[in-house]
Parts: sequence; C-alpha cells; structure tokens
Amino acid sequence: VQVEESGGGLAQPGGSLTLSCLASGFDFRRYAMSWVRQFPGKELEWVSGISTYGTDTNYADSVKGRFSISRDDIKKRVYLQMDNLKPEDTALYICARGGLTQTSEYHYWSQGTQVTVSS
Repeated sequence: VQVEESGGGLAQPGGSLTLSCLASGFDFRRYAMSWVRQFPGKELEWVSGISTYGTDTNYADSVKGRFSISRDDIKKRVYLQMDNLKPEDTALYICARGGLTQTSEYHYWSQGTQVTVSS
C-alpha cells in the first residue's frame, strides 16, 4: 500500500487550499477514505471521511461547512477542499484508508502534508 499526499502549504486566514491524495497497492474503489490531522505533540484527529462511490461524506464539527471531501476512483485520488481556513487548522494532514466516520477504524502509511494558516 502506498499513499501520497500533496497540496499543503501556507495559507492566510480565510484562504483556501486543496489537498490531494494518490493511493496505490490496493483496490481503491472498495474502501472508504478519509483525512485525519495531527497537531504538534497531540494525537491524530479525524477530519473527514468519504464512502465508496462517494455517496456518503462526513465531517468533524470543527470543519463542517468549510471543508469538502471528494474522490475520483479512476484516478485513485481523494481530495480535501479547505475553505475559510483558520489558524487552528494548522496541522499535518494525512490521507487514510477507512475512517468513514469519526469512530470508524482507519489505517495510514504516509507522513502527510503540512498545512499552515497564518497571516
């Protein structure tokens, strides 16, 4: 299994970023996918999950209405559109397999992409 995130960087408060995750090594279409994030020195926090075929999406309360998750099964990619970013969104964002909801099991293999929100 290989998962590679991209799209992180520096954004101003109120700005936007789009994260992308490229997956390989497993049958992508058969799995829910998710994004989790890690604040320095803290445990992973689930952010958002998307079901197979993209029919169901879920979001943490802290990002609801600002973030949008989507997937492209042909390209084997998962995206996280992040709008109206806040300084408290600053974290390492990691793409995971599974994790449709906040309580769902998920697995990750990559180091993530850093998002920094600062003026």
